[in-house]
Amino acid sequence: MARIHPSAVVDPKAELEDVEIGPFALIGPHVRIGAGTSIGAYTVVEGRTTIGRGNRIFSHCALGGAPQDKKYAGEPTRLVIGDDNTIREYCTCNTGTVQDQGLTRIGSNNWIMAYAHIAHDCVIGDHTILANLSQLAGHVQVGDWAILGGMTGVHQFVRIGAHAMTGGGTTLLQDLPPFVICNGNPAAAHGINIEGLRRRNFAPEAITALRRAYKAVYKEGRTIADACQAVDAIAAEIRVAAPQLAALRDFLQSSKRGIVR
Repeated sequence: MARIHPSAVVDPKAELEDVEIGPFALIGPHVRIGAGTSIGAYTVVEGRTTIGRGNRIFSHCALGGAPQDKKYAGEPTRLVIGDDNTIREYCTCNTGTVQDQGLTRIGSNNWIMAYAHIAHDCVIGDHTILANLSQLAGHVQVGDWAILGGMTGVHQFVRIGAHAMTGGGTTLLQDLPPFVICNGNPAAAHGINIEGLRRRNFAPEAITALRRAYKAVYKEGRTIADACQAVDAIAAEIRVAAPQLAALRDFLQSSKRGIVR
């Protein structure tokens, strides 16, 4: 049974399971919230927003608002948030636009810290960390287990690969490949996220293979096409790393903005 503070304003058309709604929160008519989710004080959840189970959403967040896009003309676009996320104070997340898929999506088990902004049509994977004041422009994609340092700014349409990491204050104008660490304004690559991969129990041989692949991409003056061939050769030699190296190669081949160098 939902526990709703008397001062909260909840539209009767909203679909709420066993949730907790804090003081002065506002829940709109097209909102669905799964069991075990808590909504903090003064938080606004509006638009066509679906929130899964077991999320902790702290005070003063604004979820499901209209996209900050001048082309938006009131179309019924959506925001979908998965399960077991933590979304801290003053975070904002908008619905999508019809110029893309009409959907902004946040996966599960993410840790989104205070004042983060996730714009229209972003796609966030699982197990990510967005530190305080991370700012994602429209159409950004963030892979599983990626970590964005505080005050990271990400340009529209940029992709961030799985297990990648940015330092605090980074400005990302191009794609950040999987497993790579970057820092700076504009961002520059600084190696493989070795410590993160160790914490996630990657085999030592796989980490060694990824370090060799990084060297092929960044240190040997190769074109992207040549670097992809080198990555494939490493995968053929070190089979335990083949899935990770294939993901890296595919990311490089599909990049439209170019990669962080």
